[in-house]
This record gives sequence, structure tokens and C-alpha cells, in this order.
Amino acid sequence: MIRVLVADDQALARNGLAALLALEPDIEVVGLAADGDEALRLARQLAPDVACLDVRMPGRTGIEVTRELAGPDADVPVPVLVLTTFDIDEFVFGALEAGASGFLLKDAEPEEIVDAVRRIASGEGTLDRAVTRRVLREFAQRRSLQPVTAHGTDLLTDRELQILELLAQGMSNEDIAAALVIEVSTVKSHLARMLPKLGVRSRLQAVVWAYQNRVVEPPGRNGADRRGAR
Repeated sequence: MIRVLVADDQALARNGLAALLALEPDIEVVGLAADGDEALRLARQLAPDVACLDVRMPGRTGIEVTRELAGPDADVPVPVLVLTTFDIDEFVFGALEAGASGFLLKDAEPEEIVDAVRRIASGEGTLDRAVTRRVLREFAQRRSLQPVTAHGTDLLTDRELQILELLAQGMSNEDIAAALVIEVSTVKSHLARMLPKLGVRSRLQAVVWAYQNRVVEPPGRNGADRRGAR
């Protein structure tokens, strides 16, 4: 059973999302929060498998709560799915840089939201299709402002680097396994070893790391060899 916390300052949105998730036999909504402070308190108290957070809330914002729950200093990390009505770049970048495992617009299809919760609970990540390509381009432009962590790729095996590159293309475990002609379980094993090497906790954060550190190039740009780009 996937235990979910829902936080949104608008009662209609909060209760609507909770009702949607409660229809699923494998999902249980364990808490509802109307502001960021309550969301943080409940998350620490209930330890949900996924926290669904609105960006704009009274008290702490969704991004601030995300940093507390899923950032590098979180003692007991809680995977976060950020949901917002605002298709604004700074919200997307802020959420991802704070440690969110996923970002969706609230007008996403119900099945897409449910699928995102399941993916995040299983250790995967998700980005709204409407903003993904723009996000990748922007991360590429911003990366000169980010410290390039060369030692991360030094620690990766050739196979792990291949998987990271395919992951950055949006491939699922099944897609990666088919592309490399290996078992899905083997892909999962490589990912489990890779994430700690990069100092990240989720697949999505690994993709962010890859773009920020010149391991892969965003769509529309010519990507030279990734190890050589260091």
C-alpha cells in the first residue's frame, strides 16, 4: 500500500486529489494539510511514501517543504510530487533543485497523476510533458552556474553511464533494458548502485545532475562524448 500525504491550501483541490487517489486499491491517503507548516509536521509524523505538495501555500511554500523533506539535509527523506496550476519555470526549477522527485501541472489527466504517485513511490520520477523539453534546455543554460562534479562520472562504470544517458532521454526501466538487451532487474541493480555515487536519491534527480554536469546534452543540442565533456 502506498501511503500518501496531500497538501494544498485550497480545500477543493486538496479534497479532490485525496478522493482521486483514494479510488485506487493500492493507495491510501494518510494525511491532509492546508498549509506548508502543517504539511511538514504531518510528513515527519506520518512518514508517507509520497508527499503531494502544492507550490503556493501559507507558511512554508511547497518548495521550502520539499527542501526540508527531500533535500540533501533531510534525515529521513520523503519523496515529493509537486503539483501546481502555474506553468512557471522558476517553480519547476525550484522544485527540482529542492529535491522533488516529480512535478506535474494540476490539469494533468487523473491517470497521469495516479501513475506519477506510483512511479515516485517505486523510486522513479516524473515531469509534466508540457514543461519537460523547456526544463532540459534551461538546465543546460544554467549549468555554467552550477559546480561541475567530475568525480561522479569517474565513479560510474561504462554500463552505468549508458543507463544514465538513456534515463535522461526519458526511458523507463523496461525501455532501457530493451535498448541494452539486459534484464529489467539488472537495470534496477545498476540504478541502485549509481544514485549514491552521484549523491542523489531519485532517477529524476540523477537526470538533473546529468544535465547540470555536462554528462548529457538537452534535446536540440549536439552532445559530444560525455566523459570528454568534463
